[in-house]
Amino acid sequence: MDLNIDTDDLNICVQCGLCLPHCPTYRVTGDETMSPRGRINLMREVQDNDAPLTDEVVDAFATCVQCRGCEPACPSNVPYGQMIEQTRETLVEVGKVTPAWQQLALKPLAHPKLLRAGSVAVAVASKVGMVPTRFGLPEGLPIRQKPLVASGDDVWMFTGCVMDAWQRDVHHATQRVLEAAGFGVKPTGRLAPCCGALQTHAGVGDQARRLAETVIDQLEGQPVLVNSAGCGAAMKDYGRTLGTERAKAFSHRVFDISEFLAGHADRLPDATPLDLRVAVQDPCHLRHVQRVHHATRDVLRPFVRELVELDDDGLCCGAGGAYSVLQPELAGQIRDRKIAAIDRATPDVVASANPGCSMHLAAAGVPTVHPLTLIDQAITTSGPGN
Repeated sequence: MDLNIDTDDLNICVQCGLCLPHCPTYRVTGDETMSPRGRINLMREVQDNDAPLTDEVVDAFATCVQCRGCEPACPSNVPYGQMIEQTRETLVEVGKVTPAWQQLALKPLAHPKLLRAGSVAVAVASKVGMVPTRFGLPEGLPIRQKPLVASGDDVWMFTGCVMDAWQRDVHHATQRVLEAAGFGVKPTGRLAPCCGALQTHAGVGDQARRLAETVIDQLEGQPVLVNSAGCGAAMKDYGRTLGTERAKAFSHRVFDISEFLAGHADRLPDATPLDLRVAVQDPCHLRHVQRVHHATRDVLRPFVRELVELDDDGLCCGAGGAYSVLQPELAGQIRDRKIAAIDRATPDVVASANPGCSMHLAAAGVPTVHPLTLIDQAITTSGPGN
């Protein structure tokens, strides 16, 4: 069966195994088929040797978190992320993964009113204990939220879908920090309601590409700032996703919020550091895909008493978009390793710049907060009259 993977990409992998220590599913299972090397070998067998798509083979592909921690470790620069995304898209086309009900569940992400109505229903259900804790929803899920209002047109602030529905307070904090640095902010809101990252992970490529086109059509001109690592990674990859020069030009205007602020650190006001020992948890798509995770530290450091590093070399936390819901057992085992690293660092709080990561960790009792929320707190409490 043709998985539609570029043959040259498949042949780049020399099966050296340097990826193995960086793969969360291999680390918790010790199973070669749940490693990048093993999955690439299965891709070859299916595409080149017409091996059957057994349940075991499909499961090997479906259980990949798509953290892409293997990519920085690979001496051959194997584009594993592209290969697993294409594999999953082909498997969706033949009905092997992401069944119709899962594809339907992704639809509201592109429709703000529908998403908001669903979020309110979930918030009410959560308050009366009808939502399982393994879903990792934040405590006090908002029923009503203060609207975001533009303050200028220097930069776009991408608000997205899940982040805006469940963590809009992070958007408000981000906007305040940008304004404190002298930037006028335009929240994207309904202009570009979803970036397509979750659809790409699920293998629903057509949906993802349509959403990418909408984002590009609507967000012209200014830099596009993103405070969700997964969204930022997806938008920076639009050039490859769509294969057009216009998409590539758009991607060059996309910046993670900490990446952007690190380049304008001199514009941030001085503030009394918060009396906190903070551990930074690097979302995989910030560390392994965008590779701008150092900017989080550069921007956050002046605003807290102490930053501490985790000793697990950026290993995935197990959130993986919808992975923690679809693969709860593996996601929980992966998270246990992350929590052990956090416990060894003994922080007061963990800073994480991705909603999936923060919710997944919070569901296990880890105190998490977005880095921009901490910066906003420091600036606000140091302002006039405080």
